[in-house]
Amino acid sequence: MTETTHTQTQTQMRTPPPQDGAKSRSPEYRVAVDALRGLRQDLITDAFAYRLLPRMSVDGPITRRLPASLRKYMVWTPHAVVAVAGLVAFAAGAAYARGHLSVLCGLLALCPVLLTLIRPVGAFWVSMAATPVATAFGDNWSDWPWPTGAAVCHPVVMTVVALRTRPRAAVWMWLITAVYGFVFGVFLDANQYSDNTAPLLVFSALALLAVTVVHTRRTAQREVTAQQTVTAHERSKRTLLEERTTIARELHDVVAHHMSVVAIQAEAAPYRVESPPPELEQAFVTIRENAVAALTELRRVLGVVRAEDYEAPEAPQPTLADLDALLANVRDAGLTVEKVVTGAVRELPQGIELSAYRIVQEALSNTLRHAPGATARVEIGYVLGGLGLRILNGPATGLVKPSPGAGHGLTGMRERVTMLDGGMTTGGTEDGGYEVTVFLPVPTVIEDEA
Repeated sequence: MTETTHTQTQTQMRTPPPQDGAKSRSPEYRVAVDALRGLRQDLITDAFAYRLLPRMSVDGPITRRLPASLRKYMVWTPHAVVAVAGLVAFAAGAAYARGHLSVLCGLLALCPVLLTLIRPVGAFWVSMAATPVATAFGDNWSDWPWPTGAAVCHPVVMTVVALRTRPRAAVWMWLITAVYGFVFGVFLDANQYSDNTAPLLVFSALALLAVTVVHTRRTAQREVTAQQTVTAHERSKRTLLEERTTIARELHDVVAHHMSVVAIQAEAAPYRVESPPPELEQAFVTIRENAVAALTELRRVLGVVRAEDYEAPEAPQPTLADLDALLANVRDAGLTVEKVVTGAVRELPQGIELSAYRIVQEALSNTLRHAPGATARVEIGYVLGGLGLRILNGPATGLVKPSPGAGHGLTGMRERVTMLDGGMTTGGTEDGGYEVTVFLPVPTVIEDEA
């Protein structure tokens, strides 16, 4: 028993525990593997994939001021710049050789530049392959290992490719170019040839650094735009919830008043009838119990949405009858406003009167903030099916600048209209003003009871 245990222990000591191959590698090995994987993703996988250079946007601060006929051609500006750079490379490559070989050397410098328009990564490899070929066909071997055409073509190709890919690809292209230049420079005779790799690397590094800065700036702008969009969306949602809470607080007083009246009348009704039947008394008791229960639930729900520091208003909620006092306050603030009422004025449900008052109040407040010096007009129409509102203001004419705002007042108005199953339209007018049109339907049963 003891010998068997001793033998198993020795076997376990001699046999190393199984380990994951990735975990047993050194950190340097993993860094090298990740680097090679990045090289394969950026410059090898789908290197010759078709990727047409997109047209330039003409929504910039300068291009949008150009005439429409000129903006139609400005979209091709990147393609024109690449074509001009290709012609310069062609001229430099043709000057490197003599006779019929000059055209060939020019084409070896031109083709990689033009190829960046459709296959950018492949253009880099074509430029690398064309460089030694152009060197072999040239007459001036003093420009080694970068002949004149390649010295113009290759930095242009790297810059365009870096603009069309990620910044990591620019680093890989620069390193491959440096390796190519230094490897070929080892075989040179310093007394016979001049190695022009260092100047090319310095120039291309500056160009790629500028491209990286452009990439970083664009990425930051996209992140800022995305964050602003999210912030605006969250602000709109928060404003909507706050407006709904405000509406719930205001309507609580309206509904609570009516429910209290129902409960009191149901309790007093049996005493107004001499010898009421038991069935009628029980019906009134049921009505009162339901009214009290509904009032209790209403207060409980309101307690969820009510802030801790909220204090219920002592005065009753405003109605359209209080609109004249509102217009007087607005006139004192400097806004010239007139009121026009059409139709037979009648008492409407208190919720509709309150919402109509708040809509007019918010519309006039927007006029004060966004159209200082303008005149306003409030039109109230009592029609058969409900209540129509139209708040119209002219363009700003004062010296005071309009107050910037996110337009959350319209969100609150739309929420009130939606709650009452109404309709609302907003928009600018021909003279530069603004118009808010609202229709709040009134149920026929309520109208008849009124």
